[in-house]
This record gives sequence, C-alpha cells and structure tokens, in this order.
Amino acid sequence: MRDARAWTQILARYRQPSTGRSLVEIAITIVPLAALWVLAWATLDIGYWLALPLAIAAAGFLVRLFAIQHDCSHGAFFRHRLANDWFGRITGVLTFTPYDVWRHAHATHHATTGNLDRRGMGDIETLTVDEYRARSFWGRLRYRLYRHPLVMFGVGPAYLFILQHRLPVGLMRGWRPWASSMTTNLAIASIVALLIWLIGLKAFLLVHLPSLLLAASVGVWMFYVQHQFERTSWASDGDWNLHDAALHGSSHYDLPAFLHWFTGNIGVHHVHHLNSRIPYYRLPRVLRDHPELRHVGRLTLLDSFRCVRLVLWDETQRRLVSFREARLAA
Repeated sequence: MRDARAWTQILARYRQPSTGRSLVEIAITIVPLAALWVLAWATLDIGYWLALPLAIAAAGFLVRLFAIQHDCSHGAFFRHRLANDWFGRITGVLTFTPYDVWRHAHATHHATTGNLDRRGMGDIETLTVDEYRARSFWGRLRYRLYRHPLVMFGVGPAYLFILQHRLPVGLMRGWRPWASSMTTNLAIASIVALLIWLIGLKAFLLVHLPSLLLAASVGVWMFYVQHQFERTSWASDGDWNLHDAALHGSSHYDLPAFLHWFTGNIGVHHVHHLNSRIPYYRLPRVLRDHPELRHVGRLTLLDSFRCVRLVLWDETQRRLVSFREARLAA
C-alpha cells in the first residue's frame, strides 16, 4: 500500500472536470427536484399521504444538489473559478446555505481534519476522554446532549440550516461573509414569499419543510460518518500529517449504488480528502482503477449505525470510544 503523500500525486490525473458531464449532472438533479416539488404541491388536495412521499423523494435530489454545491466550493465542478462560485451561490439559495461562508468553513475543515489542536470550525465537536473527564457536571451534560442522536441528526440539522446559516456569527471577520449571508437570505426570502403567494403558507410548509429537514439530517449524517468512525485518525499538532489524516481520518462509506448516486459519491471520502479537486462523478473511477483504496476506512451501511455511540477520542488506544467504554476504562 502506497503512503498517503504518494496517493495525492497519483490522483491528480482525475482532477479535470468535464463541462458537458457537469451540465448533465445539474440537469438530472434540478429538473427532477423541481418536478417533485410541483407534483407534491399539486397532489396536496388529493391527500397528504401522496404529497409527503413526493416531498421525501425531493429531499434526495436536494442532497444531490448540495453535493454539487460542495464540489463547486472545491473548484471541482467547472473548469473556471467564477463558474464554480456563481453556481455555488445559486444552489446555496435552494439549500439554505450561504455559499461563501460555508466554503471558507469547509476549507478550514479540510486543512485541519484530524488535528486535535485545531478543532472548532467545520467539524463535529469531539472531545478526548481526558477533556470530557475534566469538565464540570454541566459541561459533561451539555456534551452528552449535543452528542445524543435526536439532537445530532434531528434538532441540530434543523437549527443549522434554518437558523445558524442565516448569520455567520464567529465564523469569519469583515463585511464579506455578512454580505454573502445577507444576500443569500434576501434571495431565500424572495423565493419563499413568491411561493407562499402562489400556493399558500400551508402548502409551502407541508412540502418544502419536510424536504429541507430530511435533506439536512442526511447531510449531517453523511458528514458525521465520514469522520466519526472507530479507527479514524486524530493527532496533536506535532504528530499530525495532512495526507495521513486525509487518507486514514476519512472513511470509505461503501453504500448501495443508488445511495451513492443521491449523495454525489461523497462516501468515497478518503479519496476526496486526498484530492478535493476530483469531481464527484470521477470518484468511482478512482476505486475501479485502484481497488486497494476500497478497503481503507471502509464502512458498510450496517457498520455506520454503530458509529453513533462513538463519542470520545481515547488518546491511549488511538480510537473513538463510547461513554460506557470511557467509564469502564476509568
């Protein structure tokens, strides 16, 4: 098995995006998304039992649209930066995500992933066992609530996409992030107001809110599983290496083919972190050409559900552990 730095050079040849393929990816994402929204609103009079499944299906395409926005933030979807940035800003309105602010936070995540001394931006909050033990009762309780599945994958995503993304407090300095957020907010408010005027508040909430909340939960789940697995990699600044952290601190979430399609192949996350400029539609080809990468950090769908209990980094064992394992070790 080659070392992580060598892989970055090998993967460089997969970087070049195809404009034609990217346009096709946009079409097969946005057209079904719009059609499902319209059908869901049109069938509300027949019954919510028919409209809700259509809204849930729309959530899958909303996740896929976010995958396109994600590639744009890395400059991986189009050849030119302006095309990536402007399409990313447009999709950010539909995904309720201010593109420029998110791009900055996500770039920080890529630059610091797995570094114990540079946690705090673009990451799931993760404490070491010693840090958790050093907290007060209320500090431990807060962390336990934050890590509870109902908060992590339910309340948390709703708060993140509906409220937190509206104001970039503490994320960036200067006027530019605020301009990005406020412009996105204004565009969102304009579209929402237009839709409510056309179809009514009740219809808008019954269709769009379930789509948005489900897509948000799926997005947070994907991000969680990509780094919160037992044999992930964390290290203090002096021992940390960017390439090793990318390869061994990111999972290969080996999903069924249709789930890979809806999530933009982002489950091939170790390859993505080694070279974030590879368009998502080229990630499966990397695995076909280099099958040895299939087994690095591999998680199946069943494996991933077990990751929810892993909440603390044990610096002695160099793996994530559960609250119970940390208590027994003490």
